[in-house]
Amino acid sequence: MNLLAPPRARLPIEVVFDLVCPWCFLGIRRLRRTLRARPDIAAELVWRPFLLNPDLSPQGVPRQEYLVRKFGGEERARRLHGTIAELGRAEGVDFHFERIRRVPHSLDAHRLVRWAARYGAADPIVEAIFEAYFLHGLDIGETSVLAGIAQRQGLDGQAARRFLGTVAEVEAVHADNLRAHRLGINGVPCFVIAGRHAIAGAQEPEVLERLLDVALVEGMGA
Repeated sequence: MNLLAPPRARLPIEVVFDLVCPWCFLGIRRLRRTLRARPDIAAELVWRPFLLNPDLSPQGVPRQEYLVRKFGGEERARRLHGTIAELGRAEGVDFHFERIRRVPHSLDAHRLVRWAARYGAADPIVEAIFEAYFLHGLDIGETSVLAGIAQRQGLDGQAARRFLGTVAEVEAVHADNLRAHRLGINGVPCFVIAGRHAIAGAQEPEVLERLLDVALVEGMGA
């Protein structure tokens, strides 16, 4: 520890996101890059679930069916995904949308994040779930897939499986989703910094950094 280094400013950042949202994956990668460049900030990420497809079947739906329903067809989705993939490469994310065979309901994935938070492992679990889905096309609505992710992150896979077999945290996820809508959040990702400043979208690091600075200045004047 460098005793001469100035103390790091503590800054809570609520991340409102969905685990089936590619823009969220991209936006969170950009946030992480921004924070790595700011060693003066000790950020605490608080993960807040947002359900983009709350009415989806618990078993999910075939990807083709989903693309027709959401985008009107695969061609429009392919153009959008091409844009996201290009942006992702700049953040070290190699999107493979073509590997996704089923679009899952994200409720259980969000529940796993909340469970992992009990062990201080929410941050790596979020990253691992995103990678499993968008890089490898795994069905993150499947209990076995989620338990495997937990185990690979050093958590107890069997305990994760048992947890997912209950209804624990179901109401909490729905409550957070409802809270986000009541706060006027209707698109994700959305970053709420120090409880006062909100910015939506997969923003460039320069934009995020300016907002961090505003929050820090306000915090010093509080």
